[in-house]
Amino acid sequence: MPGEAGTAAVPGRARVVLADDDVLLREGLASLFQRSGYDVVGQCGEATTLVNLVSEHRPDLAVIDIRMPPKHGTEGLDAAKYIRDRFPATAVLLLSAYIEVEEAMDLLAARGGTGYLLKSRVTDVAQFLDTVERVLKGGSVVDPALVRELVAARHVHDPLDELTDREREVLSLMAEGRSNAGIAHRLYVSEGTVEKHVHSILSKLLVPETDDDHRRVLAVLTFLGPRRPGREPAR
Repeated sequence: MPGEAGTAAVPGRARVVLADDDVLLREGLASLFQRSGYDVVGQCGEATTLVNLVSEHRPDLAVIDIRMPPKHGTEGLDAAKYIRDRFPATAVLLLSAYIEVEEAMDLLAARGGTGYLLKSRVTDVAQFLDTVERVLKGGSVVDPALVRELVAARHVHDPLDELTDREREVLSLMAEGRSNAGIAHRLYVSEGTVEKHVHSILSKLLVPETDDDHRRVLAVLTFLGPRRPGREPAR
């Protein structure tokens, strides 16, 4: 399927390429991005055209469906990995109707400027645009549903069992890419309290603390393996 032309880019606005074979969803995203101050410079419905569009336009962000033609397997994810390797300046936001555990984690653990969202999350416009901005700024954002799946897949004897309910809540917000200040705002506690929770979490999970938020999140998520294979329909 040939790529669809986007709008002419406006200097100073982030440029976006969209890849999803669901035309209605793709057009809806394009409209949302345009109304929100982004330039959609290209659209397509399959992986090969996506790579060509990114090579041609060098966008700031590529929004990619994990499952695309011809087999609706991991074509989008494979293209995303290629884009991150060949065009590191392009941030990647993966969309999926399913909780893709094993398939997505290698990409998410590789570097910042990467996000993973369930398509159902796109219905919350403010949250979706917040995710887009954090990914564009080099953060890593993981859908909370994926975190819950990872936690549920852990072995019986696991360091996560040592976390308190509040620490699990903080861990979930860390996985969304939020800073200590952002977590404090969400939980209505002081930033100092969040710092204590984070220190405790990293100690219990045997993960050294770092000043870089997205590396901290990815270290915690990496530690959440091994994980059982398989997919689960999005809730």
